[in-house]
Amino acid sequence: MDHDALKSRIGSGLLSFPVSPFRSDLSFDAERYREHVGWLSGFEAAALFAAGGTGEFFSLTAAEVCEATRAAKEASGEVPIIAGCGYGTAMACELAKGVEQAGADAILLLPHYLIGASQAGLEAHVKAVCQAVRIGVIVYNRDNSQLKAETLARLAEACPNLIGFKDGSGDIATVRQITATLGDRLVYVGGMPTHELFAEAYDAAGVSTYSSAVFNFAPEMALRFYRAMRDRDRATLQELLTSFFYPYSVVRDRGPGYAVSIIKAGLRLAGRDCGPVRPPLTDLSEAEHEMLAPLVRRVTGQ
Repeated sequence: MDHDALKSRIGSGLLSFPVSPFRSDLSFDAERYREHVGWLSGFEAAALFAAGGTGEFFSLTAAEVCEATRAAKEASGEVPIIAGCGYGTAMACELAKGVEQAGADAILLLPHYLIGASQAGLEAHVKAVCQAVRIGVIVYNRDNSQLKAETLARLAEACPNLIGFKDGSGDIATVRQITATLGDRLVYVGGMPTHELFAEAYDAAGVSTYSSAVFNFAPEMALRFYRAMRDRDRATLQELLTSFFYPYSVVRDRGPGYAVSIIKAGLRLAGRDCGPVRPPLTDLSEAEHEMLAPLVRRVTGQ
């Protein structure tokens, strides 16, 4: 798939990032991963992120990221696979090449490790990763890696395979400046934790799609919300926000890292257990599982 076709595909529908299943000894379960990706691919996802944030990229080895990418590509059918990538420039370039060889259609370039950086430093980092591969690159603005509109415009001019911008910063003013400045040069993806809570605001800022974590255990409900947003069906949006997403976020906010942990809890409650999270994340407590259970039951029937 060429860059323009991939941009069009990504912008055409809802995205998601499958969790990375772990066995009880915390080893990566590739067979379970193929099964999960295959199941998710049966719904109308425009693309799937392998080893993304919800896929615990930060807890995977480089070899596991490549293994997950390969397994996802084998199981996804026609659904494009966007692989996680990150860390320092040298490591990110090496990993980008690895997932390209594993069959990824594009990479999601997550924030570099630990330290802050100037716009010039971020520009050099992104350019190096783009130039290391031929596949598409989507940059992820959040935490210590946030590109400004003018920096992104220079990168878009210099790097033909820079195809997308994903935002998890919540800085709507910068997001709007970027969409206004870059226009249709990039595809724009919302990437806030539980992005449904922010989807309407991002849509108004020119962000055409987003990645849904709850798609992992409630894909039909996630798609219903996305279609309601596209159709400006405010009544359905309000009903889903008040009946599920707001009470769900109360459980999510009870512990650090729970934006990921709660997805594996949801899968467990929905009868599609993908194992525990890896340290430093922690799983929901038994009491928190009980808080989440009626919400999961409401949207999955389980």
